Amino acid sequence: MTVTIFGIKNCDTMKKARAWLTEHGIEAAFHDYKASGIDRAHLERWCAEAGWETVLNRAGTTFRKLDDADKRDLDQDKAIVLMLAQPSMIKRPVLETNGEVTVGFKPDLYAQIFA
Repeated sequence: MTVTIFGIKNCDTMKKARAWLTEHGIEAAFHDYKASGIDRAHLERWCAEAGWETVLNRAGTTFRKLDDADKRDLDQDKAIVLMLAQPSMIKRPVLETNGEVTVGFKPDLYAQIFA
């Protein structure tokens, strides 16, 4: 099984997700999209599979600090442009397992994925 976890190194949720994977003996490549960036193709695929509303982290400070004009009339294309410009707006973690995409970390969900 090919597993890649995408996120930001210092995020607490990322630390929990990576620790869960390690504790369960699951090897995962880590892609820090704040340090290494992310391409449009990944964001388009994640939005197509999970929905842009799920992928865009509206609760984070980066999104909340945006001008109201940038927050208004959001759609998938506008959300992708925002996330490309500021990857901190991508919800964390994004887990890819054999082509499947899971956004966010919940131990029970990870247990189902790797059962």
